[in-house]
Amino acid sequence: MKRGGDLAVAALAGIIAVPLGLVIALLIRATMGGPVIFRQTRSGRHGQEFRILKFRTMRDKRFEDEPDAPRITRLGALLRKTSLDELPQLWNVARGDMGVIGPRPTLPEQVVHYTDRQRGRLALRPGLTGWAQVRGRNSITWPERIELDLWYIEHRGLLLDLRILALTAKMLLRPTGITAAGGVNPGFPVPAEAGAAGQQRIVLPRQATATAPRLIQEELRHG
Repeated sequence: MKRGGDLAVAALAGIIAVPLGLVIALLIRATMGGPVIFRQTRSGRHGQEFRILKFRTMRDKRFEDEPDAPRITRLGALLRKTSLDELPQLWNVARGDMGVIGPRPTLPEQVVHYTDRQRGRLALRPGLTGWAQVRGRNSITWPERIELDLWYIEHRGLLLDLRILALTAKMLLRPTGITAAGGVNPGFPVPAEAGAAGQQRIVLPRQATATAPRLIQEELRHG
């Protein structure tokens, strides 16, 4: 979608999102306190970094090494399941950091390990939803997601965008692929540091839990 279409969709969605967002903000404030919004640095178009916005879904840590999973509140789990935690990203769309459809924005520490081919994923503004989101989301590996995003960039057009919007609406009604098997989203596999030839290390997402060591072993075993 072009910029004008992104703004039009964001404006229409905002009619519902603003009052709903206010209710969600009040519930977060009442159950977790502040802040209500979670901010995180992501890589956007051509690798330009920006601060993505989400509703907060986790309470504060009770001790330094507390894993993320136990910190997700009941409200937070509901927001994640329904993708309502992503509502503040309409502001990212309005600012021009993101579009409605495109590759989901990822962490800069993953982008630095992209191959030249994978960097093609940064040719577009990242999106609220995208081809990889409706074709597996977090249930597929990062390399698979990137290939789907590259396919979209090559074949993008109005009909494909409308199909993605329709599939996104379907997923919102019947959520799938929110997390990978075992509740841990796959990390990004990158070449090992010097001295560990033939192996890979995994850049884990910041939501990684205590089950991450098992995930690393599985990624290494399956290449």
